Amino acid sequence: MSEFQFDIAKGPFAPNLDSLRTFCCPEWYRDAKFGIWSHWGPQSVPMYGDWYARHMYKEGSEQYRYHWRTYGHPSKFGYKDLVPLWKAENFDPEGLMRLYVEAGARYFVGQAMHHDNFDNFASKHNPWNSVNVGPKKDICLLWKRAAEKFGLPFGVSEHLGASYTWMSLSHGADKTGPYAGVPYDGADPKNASLYRDNDSELLEHGWYTRNEKYHQDWYRRIRDVVDTLQPELLYTDGPLPFGTYGEHLVAHLYNASAARHGGASQAVYTQKGTDPAIYKVGVLDIERGISAEIAEDPWQDDTSIGDWFYNVRDVYKTAEDIVDTLVDVVAKNGNLLVNVTQRPDGTIDDECLYALKKIGAWMRDNGEGIYATRPYVKMGEGESKLAAGAFQEGAAAWTGEDYRFTRSKDGSTVFAFRMREGRTRIVSLGRVYERPVRQVSVYGQPVPFVQKDGCLDVSAPENRHPGMPQCIRVDF
Repeated sequence: MSEFQFDIAKGPFAPNLDSLRTFCCPEWYRDAKFGIWSHWGPQSVPMYGDWYARHMYKEGSEQYRYHWRTYGHPSKFGYKDLVPLWKAENFDPEGLMRLYVEAGARYFVGQAMHHDNFDNFASKHNPWNSVNVGPKKDICLLWKRAAEKFGLPFGVSEHLGASYTWMSLSHGADKTGPYAGVPYDGADPKNASLYRDNDSELLEHGWYTRNEKYHQDWYRRIRDVVDTLQPELLYTDGPLPFGTYGEHLVAHLYNASAARHGGASQAVYTQKGTDPAIYKVGVLDIERGISAEIAEDPWQDDTSIGDWFYNVRDVYKTAEDIVDTLVDVVAKNGNLLVNVTQRPDGTIDDECLYALKKIGAWMRDNGEGIYATRPYVKMGEGESKLAAGAFQEGAAAWTGEDYRFTRSKDGSTVFAFRMREGRTRIVSLGRVYERPVRQVSVYGQPVPFVQKDGCLDVSAPENRHPGMPQCIRVDF
């Protein structure tokens, strides 16, 4: 390790936890609240869901059976043979970015690589990339240019840390049936550039390898991502990886951003480790889950409208589901990042398009209570709630008595989101700050109100978006 050259950008951050914990979340991210993610790559080709590159080698799994019956047995037709079938022939990054902006997104994240060890950009260190194989396009660069055209901060997600152990199943063989004992194609050393060594026993943090040669490979590869794409957000699918290698990488991310922004870093690093020693190095990401209460520090819920990769079996979240979650997350000092699944040709389907348009229409009427807001002294009132914690997402039985609150930065305005049609008596705003309410408005128009008996009674108009929250603006 002493001979490894990190050579990070000079700037305000040193490559150690004490320095990284001085991270202060930039205003652009705190104001943005809602982002769209493209979790997309060769695993979308079968249109059969997430973790395909692993589970196609898991004897007896649905993806294994689908692969064998569709493409051939994985000893004969492996993931290396599937990758070139990803063509992205109808990929229109500008057209999609326009849809995402119209849906209300204020930042965008593209996937640099998943656990399958395939890079969606012109990698300097990996021949298995989208410029060399498959689409013959620099997918991430095209996303970046589209995001910049529409004024969205651009981020990337990296899932590389787990890849060193994740592909281990490709080195196995069936235990039963006509191919019992016949090695899968990952067992052939000539395919190691994609499938790696079988490193499945060298684990830490659940799925990270202890093998330092892979720590160094991770650093080089993600350093290439940071230097080539210059993202303002970097998402890691797991805790901060690999000790000093991860610390150097995040310091480089922050310092490189500071060099582009007059000395003050505008970069955000998101990771999933909850250890107090590391989670303040950036923004805590809670996958498919939320915080129970208002968090002291900004955080992010990342989720998907369906499966992570396109899946013909999916039952999608509705626009109502996504907006409900967004309101709850923002009331608790969080951001929501939503993956919109893409088919292998690069398009999205009618159901996704319909949801995006409904979300956009809602945002245009209610977004002032979302963007550039901060948590109120309490997140809301009412008995209904979404389950907290990672991988706990679901729906709540919202009623007209359920509210979520946000406020303007200066505290002069509170936004009360009535989660469902019903009463418009807001107990928590009866005597807020011991000041009288000056005006109440909905959809930009003043509405009658009475502040009495410790409550705020509002004569709200009909909800323009039935089954979705309604934003009530309260000025003091």
